[in-house]
Amino acid sequence: MLSQWLERARAGEPMWLPDMRAQCAQLPDPIDVTMQLTLCDGTQRDFPLPLPRWESDDQRQFVLQYVTACVWNTLSALSGRELAFYFDPAETETAALLGKLDTVFQVHEPTRREYGKVVSIADRLCRAFGCGPFAFALRDKRDYVPAPPFVPPQGALTQQLRRAAQRCGSGVCCGIDIGGTDIKAAVSVDGQLVCVKEYDWDPASSPTAEGITGPIVLLVRLMACCAAGLTPELRRALDKNAPDDLMARAVAASPALPLDVLGVSFPDVVIRDRIVGGESPKTRGMRQNPALDYEAAFARLGDLLALLRPYCRRGAAVHMTNDGHIAAFTAAAELAWQGDPDLSGGVVAHALGTDFGMGYLYGDGSIPEMPVELYDFLLDLGSFPQRELSPDDLRSTRNENSGLPGARRYVGQAAAFRLAYEADPSLLDGFTARQGIALTVPADKRKDCLAHLMARAADGDPAARRVFLQVGRGVGEMSRELALLLHPATDTRYLFGRFVKDPACFRLLQEGCRQVVPSLRLEAADEELSCTPLMRALSAHGVTVAQFGQAIGAMYYAALPR
Repeated sequence: MLSQWLERARAGEPMWLPDMRAQCAQLPDPIDVTMQLTLCDGTQRDFPLPLPRWESDDQRQFVLQYVTACVWNTLSALSGRELAFYFDPAETETAALLGKLDTVFQVHEPTRREYGKVVSIADRLCRAFGCGPFAFALRDKRDYVPAPPFVPPQGALTQQLRRAAQRCGSGVCCGIDIGGTDIKAAVSVDGQLVCVKEYDWDPASSPTAEGITGPIVLLVRLMACCAAGLTPELRRALDKNAPDDLMARAVAASPALPLDVLGVSFPDVVIRDRIVGGESPKTRGMRQNPALDYEAAFARLGDLLALLRPYCRRGAAVHMTNDGHIAAFTAAAELAWQGDPDLSGGVVAHALGTDFGMGYLYGDGSIPEMPVELYDFLLDLGSFPQRELSPDDLRSTRNENSGLPGARRYVGQAAAFRLAYEADPSLLDGFTARQGIALTVPADKRKDCLAHLMARAADGDPAARRVFLQVGRGVGEMSRELALLLHPATDTRYLFGRFVKDPACFRLLQEGCRQVVPSLRLEAADEELSCTPLMRALSAHGVTVAQFGQAIGAMYYAALPR
């Protein structure tokens, strides 16, 4: 089996991790290993990890790659304070292989890259929970005590969601949806949507925390001013192409109303209203700034809400969480408003745009206190030739952020570019540039390039259609990993973002996903998921739910009774 895996990988074929895991589970004489993860809150989760027996150095290296991928995905989704491996100590070669994980994940290094990123996130979460740094452990299987089964919290979710939306029917409410290429902002007064604002930006290029927080603060101030009354200056500032200095002048010259509700959707790990991840592509410029103490700078970014509270009324509802969780919350709030849906299995939603985000809402309305960071999930352990290309090359399977062959190159915007080149390079004519030997789509052309690919697919171009079928397959492979790690009790996935805006492209995504997981149902968070008054008001402002739904959802999240 290992020889076959390696042969296929060297030939450039994808080797899907869920398929490999399923084959390992069927081995007649595997190396019996169990992973037991202790989460930051002290609870535990068990994961079987049967391993194939190797006969050569390259096979052993491939098994290590397989173990590394399983560990990486587990920590990316759940994080924790310890990951222990239980096995027979007589398996000395297994002990030696697992002993390499400290080095692979750079556990004891002061600075980390690639696989070490999940350990850095784990350490930041451990500090937030008041526990020591993350560690691996190797233990005798005779000492193994199974972890109790995890039971998701339950509650009256539908009623809570309705109350959250109702609360936004009075006072001044603002929602901010922060993405990788743009920020969406919306503000309402007494249940009437006053205005929306789209702001293009590139946070990954900022070398400082202030370069990221500054535009966010400016947009919140702009929304507070618009709530007090739309002047000609403010209307000009609401234009998508309005420069920062024009916005700043309009804000400085205008009165503002303090906000009663402020919800922020942020593209990073957020625990208890604080940004604690620090390894997303959005902070790449900060991490690469040699003049910066990154941990100190990131701490300033992490406390973003402290910069925003001065524009809120005393006692205001001010809350922030990950953008993927906001997607799940938004879908749930709209469903709850239109009837009495069965949300006992919780809600799972994905933000499918620049990256691939995930949101998971338990049945009581709470959000798991774990990263659930999927954009770097390792799905394909094959495609060796594509791995050799630079992460900056659109043809590579390696992500720019981590340097690893992660999910960002299988779902989302970068995946569309890579798959388009494989299907027909001419699909990218006029959108690419050379960066040394690397072929890239420059930042200022990415939105237009994706729109072009979607239009070609909608017009029936076979190569373009294949792109979105394959992205749908990536969503399916992602869901298989989620089933193992999170055990969601629902087979429905709500999708937000630019990929769902075109019905023809979305149908291709659905078809590709069903080829992998026939039972999975993808639902577009589009105009059909528009039930609450504020969500319905978006169309009157010339924008769609797919564009601004999460900004409205962020309001509702902040207003949720706690």
